[in-house]
Amino acid sequence: MNGRTTALVTGANKGIGYEIARGLGALGWSIGVGARDDQRREAAVGQLRAAGVDAFGVPLDVTDDASTTAAAQLIGEQTGRLDVLVNNAAITGGMPQEPTRVDPATIRTVVETNVIGVIRVTNAMMPLLRRSASPRIVNMSSSVGSLTRQSGPAADQTAGPVAVAYAPSKTFLNAVTLQYARELSGTNILINVGCPGYVATDLNGFRGVRTPEQGAAIAIKLATLPDDGPTGAFFNDAGVVPW
Repeated sequence: MNGRTTALVTGANKGIGYEIARGLGALGWSIGVGARDDQRREAAVGQLRAAGVDAFGVPLDVTDDASTTAAAQLIGEQTGRLDVLVNNAAITGGMPQEPTRVDPATIRTVVETNVIGVIRVTNAMMPLLRRSASPRIVNMSSSVGSLTRQSGPAADQTAGPVAVAYAPSKTFLNAVTLQYARELSGTNILINVGCPGYVATDLNGFRGVRTPEQGAAIAIKLATLPDDGPTGAFFNDAGVVPW
């Protein structure tokens, strides 16, 4: 069994996911770079290794059962356990997404990746996480999933444009995280939600105002929580985000 702390980051070949992998790798951890595109995944692994990170590629399509099963087997063979899982992979489904005009298939596709994909990966990795002394799960969400912010006074709304596929998928993910926290209560597994803020990535056409490195900070913080740290909570850099 590998003595290093091992983390898997999904969607780690670019943007926030890559910076999460780089930040955790800088701690001396072994980092599984989860991505479905072979060329981009291996390029990211090469860049991380050049930066001194102990990185290895994990072929992973979060929408595919066989792929997630194979990924868990690979990590088990590589390290013997998993200490940290960062569920970062996500899609927007494209814009615009006004509820009166959206194709229901768009919602189905977004939920398959952003919600069901998280469940699929988490459950596949759970046996490996249970082998860890201090397992952590970080689900990367967004303030657009906050019902409090979506429903507040117009002056207080900081929850982005109307997006009936993407925003509710993050609300759904938040609710799913709470269900995991309830089931895992009393275990040593801490599971939380992180919001990276409005980061400039290809997900939003690089319109964000924060860097991927800034966006990765909350995931790194939640991945390194002490054993008496919080679980079943929603955080950004400023603290707790309202549900």
